[in-house]
Amino acid sequence: MNKHVIVIGGGVAGLEAAGRLSREGLEVSLLEKDSVTGGHLTRWFRLFPDRRDSTEVKNYLDGLIHVNSVKLFTSVTVEKLKKNKDNFSVLTNDGKELIADAIVVATGFDLFKSSRKEEYGYGIYDNVIASSDLEEMFKKGEIVTGDGSVPGKLGIVHCVGSRDEKVGNLYCSKLCCVTAVKQAIEIREHLPESKVFCFYMDMRMGGAHYEELYREAQEVWGVNFIRGKVSEASETIDKKVVIKVEDTLAGRPLKMTLDLLILMAGMEMSEGGKKIAGLAGLKTDENRFFAVADHHFGSNRSNVDGLFYAGTCTAPMNITETISHARAAVSEVVEYLKNN
Repeated sequence: MNKHVIVIGGGVAGLEAAGRLSREGLEVSLLEKDSVTGGHLTRWFRLFPDRRDSTEVKNYLDGLIHVNSVKLFTSVTVEKLKKNKDNFSVLTNDGKELIADAIVVATGFDLFKSSRKEEYGYGIYDNVIASSDLEEMFKKGEIVTGDGSVPGKLGIVHCVGSRDEKVGNLYCSKLCCVTAVKQAIEIREHLPESKVFCFYMDMRMGGAHYEELYREAQEVWGVNFIRGKVSEASETIDKKVVIKVEDTLAGRPLKMTLDLLILMAGMEMSEGGKKIAGLAGLKTDENRFFAVADHHFGSNRSNVDGLFYAGTCTAPMNITETISHARAAVSEVVEYLKNN
């Protein structure tokens, strides 16, 4: 087909969709706001549930667009998006106008800004960090406190910015529990003498080999899981973090002093996605992700004919689900173009 498709977003979903659309014989332009592709994948050290190196998946995705001759535009944002009678007009921040026969939106997600939960002290206390900060430490090969010392006692707080009425996020981000389990194991691998405590509301391990990873964390690595919500954190004079939590299984309050507190930030609709929604008149749902045409058989279709969704711009997903969703979007685009 002599057709042109624009893919907006160069994360996991965008790379997968762009590469496979080009493989179908379509001309494909991939627009990425950052200077490099990969999105959140580039910030992660190892991936659950098998803890494989994230660069393996990144290399696969990069290879997909290079082998299939996708036109890649980095450091590019969409400033205008207009639906014409037979095509779309896209104006970018560098003044280029691109005309496309179809568009795939793959704007992904943003991690919840942990500073919005002031009671945990992120950005206030030196030794309160987010899960993404811990991944950076894993990449560097060292886990240290704010003064550079090795922590002996670490706490992980689940559901930060998810299932939280106060911040307006009632949904489960789906991946925080398994991320916490993965990171708890990696902490124990890096620091065999350390003690790790996970504070959770409910353990939601709904994925292949997730439950097995959870059991491994307890039985092999000695990670402690405490069912209870952390109500607040404070700082001692020597920069340690004191948390208050109620152990709901034991039915008693706890007060614990930690060297490092790690916050499992949930997933939210990306700022880039919100911008595209406004430009194109796309509907969002009650959770502020893009509203799909049908949750059962139309999760790639939008309310604008010829514009499709791929990946976590519609809901929290793991990488496996994201790649599958992107492949489904390709199928939808090809069918649409054949009939138009």
